[in-house]
Formats: sequence, C-alpha cells, structure tokens
Amino acid sequence: MSTHPDSASRAQTTLTSLAEQKAERRPIVMVTAYDYPSAQIADAAGVDIVLVGDSGAMTVLGYDSTVPITVEEMLVLTAAARRGLTTPLLVADLPFGSYELSDEQAVATAQRFVKTTGCDAVKIERGGTTVDRARAIVAAGIPVMGHVGLTPQTAVSIGGYRSQGRTADEALGVCRSALALQDAGCFAVVFEAIPSDVTDAVMPRMQIPVIGIGAGSGTDGQVLVFHDLLGIYDGRPAKFVKQYADLRRAMIAGVSAYAEDVRSGGYPKEEHAYAMPPEESARLKELLDREP
Repeated sequence: MSTHPDSASRAQTTLTSLAEQKAERRPIVMVTAYDYPSAQIADAAGVDIVLVGDSGAMTVLGYDSTVPITVEEMLVLTAAARRGLTTPLLVADLPFGSYELSDEQAVATAQRFVKTTGCDAVKIERGGTTVDRARAIVAAGIPVMGHVGLTPQTAVSIGGYRSQGRTADEALGVCRSALALQDAGCFAVVFEAIPSDVTDAVMPRMQIPVIGIGAGSGTDGQVLVFHDLLGIYDGRPAKFVKQYADLRRAMIAGVSAYAEDVRSGGYPKEEHAYAMPPEESARLKELLDREP
C-alpha cells in the first residue's frame, strides 16, 4: 500500500508552504534528480523539493567533481527534471563560475535558468561575497536557496570533501554565513557535513527552513542524492548517506540476464515479434521474387 498521497491530491509546494512546514515542525523532504524519469520518481514518492544539483556532474555526466559542469549542461538537466514534476518545488544549482564574478553575472545566470527551464528557485554555495550575489538575485525577484558547510564547488580550498566547522572558530564562520544568507533574503539554506552541535547551536536563530545533509537531525528537513540513496552511483558514499535500495546491483543483474538471453537464443521469442496476415506475407514473397 502506498505511504504517500497521490500527486493528483497533493498541493503544490511553495515558499509559503515550506515556511508553514517549518513553523509546524513537519519535516521537509528534498531529493536530487537530474532527468525526466528520476524527477517522475521523486514526484511519485511525494517529496517536497527536488534539487537539480551540480552533483549531476559526477553521478550523471562522469566528471571527477562538480566543478567542470557547465551552465548549458545544467540547463539541459534542469529542463528535463521540470518536465517530470507536478507538485514539488524545483531548485536548480548554479554551477561553479556562473555567479561569483559580479551581481550582474549572478542575476543574469539565475534569470536564464528560470526563463529556460521553468525552475522555481536557484541555489548558490558559500557565504562571503556569495551573500551579496544572493541578495541581488532575490532583489531581481528570483528565490534563492543558500548552502553552507561543505560546499563541493570549493572543496579544494576548504581541505577536500570533509566535514566543516569542527572547531569553535570554524563553526562560528559557518553560523555567520548561514545567518548572513538568511538576512540576504534566502528562503532556505542547506547545511552540509557539519557537526550536529553546530546545527543545534544556530537553529534557534534560523527563521527560514534549514535542509540538512550530514548535519544531524536538528534541521527542518533532509536531502540526499538520488543515486546515493538508491545505490546507483558506483562510488564510496559519504558517512551521512543512508542507502535505501541497491539498484545498481539489480540493474547489472538485469542487463546481464538480457545479454545472456540474447547470446543463448532465449530472446526474442515468437511472443516478442510482430506478424503480418498470412496472405500479405505470401504476397510480399511474390513481390520480392519479381525484384531484379
């Protein structure tokens, strides 16, 4: 029996409904998706937010990190996800190098994503000058989701893919960034790979929804990467990942069974083939016999 409401009966997720979920302490569910079928699955599962993350650089496009993915590639992924969604809020990651240069660049990139893909909001990483970029995009009428802690776009400069805020001074920096993004008008902020103590310390000051990924249970919601939670991605998962299925193994088994069936003559059989009426088949043979 299904444990989630049918999409036809679910209300559209909005910025207002997310704020209400936070106020009512109803956990917010966010998941990444990068194409039409994965978005359809997320939609059918009843999630609140779908993020077209730049993590698609690694899980879908095969890059070694999130840095190489281009605006054009992210536009394709986001537009595909849009076509698969009905009720979740759709958020698109702005890729590395597409918003840092200036407020003008940030606004132009955000506008391109909204106009081209139909996404509902964009996400940008870090505090610092990114706070100014967030403020500019919000002022242009586009909702922005912030992201602090482990920020994959700048993983090299922060010591690699490791948890952030493990000392009081580092943690204070994470908290300040989160609060600055809130003050800049972000509608939500992602906390990634920070100690639960940091989350618990700053949450009383957070008036907007906080989505955690490796940030403990004190946030307003959680996000996981589609390919991680379903066991599709062939890579070592982060400590915070909980795998809910082992689809990669099942997919390999299915394709292997198909290959063996073809090689052994087990597929296709008569039931997999189309047939002509006998008289048409006979006539075709006659016509072919007349061909030079």
